[in-house]
Amino acid sequence: MTKAELEKLSVNALRFLAVDMIERARSGHPGLPLGAAPMAYVLWARHLRHSPKNPDWPNRDRFILSAGHGSALLYALLHLFGYLPMEELQNFRQWGSKTPGHPEAGLTPGVEVTTGPLGQGFANAVGMAIAEAHLAAIFNRPGFPIVDHYTYVLASDGDLMEGVSFEAASLAGHLRLGKLIVLYDRNFVSLAGSTELCFTEDVWGRFEALGWHVLEVEDGNDLEAIDQAITKAKG
Repeated sequence: MTKAELEKLSVNALRFLAVDMIERARSGHPGLPLGAAPMAYVLWARHLRHSPKNPDWPNRDRFILSAGHGSALLYALLHLFGYLPMEELQNFRQWGSKTPGHPEAGLTPGVEVTTGPLGQGFANAVGMAIAEAHLAAIFNRPGFPIVDHYTYVLASDGDLMEGVSFEAASLAGHLRLGKLIVLYDRNFVSLAGSTELCFTEDVWGRFEALGWHVLEVEDGNDLEAIDQAITKAKG
């Protein structure tokens, strides 16, 4: 099996682990896991610095699923990367499991932030990026980057429709938080239906106006293009 074949298999494993979890629980949100699996895989497999054996490693990169309704994708990632056993995925959305309907910090290893209300995880991530920049300014010395990690966010259309994410994005642009990277899953669907009903603004232009560096990947299944975009975003 070639590397490309293995990666394609891994992406599809993420998708259908999520689908199976939702089917078994008879509830959940399959859209985001199906669409965002490629970029989530590339991030976790090629860029995210983390340690399943030490989930609280201080200098780990942070991953925040702002679109908390897509929790099945996060749990599938945590399974494939060694944080959760299959039994927890089989108990998705069940009482007493470590895989609740929306991610809960402190309950599930690898979950950084409790998310659910759209836009909130985005704002939490801005705060975490501010903390990283503040600690780096205090403790880092030339040649000794003691505090040196990225904060990554996976956000949906619904997240960027919320005022809390807009305000947080404005602050992040003002503070030039270069180690905050947002992956935007634009699938044109929200709980209200098509985004044509209520969300037709120029999102790219809005973020550029706020001081963000905006990159677009036209094909969300192109792993190499996703990898190149994340690499550019990291500078």
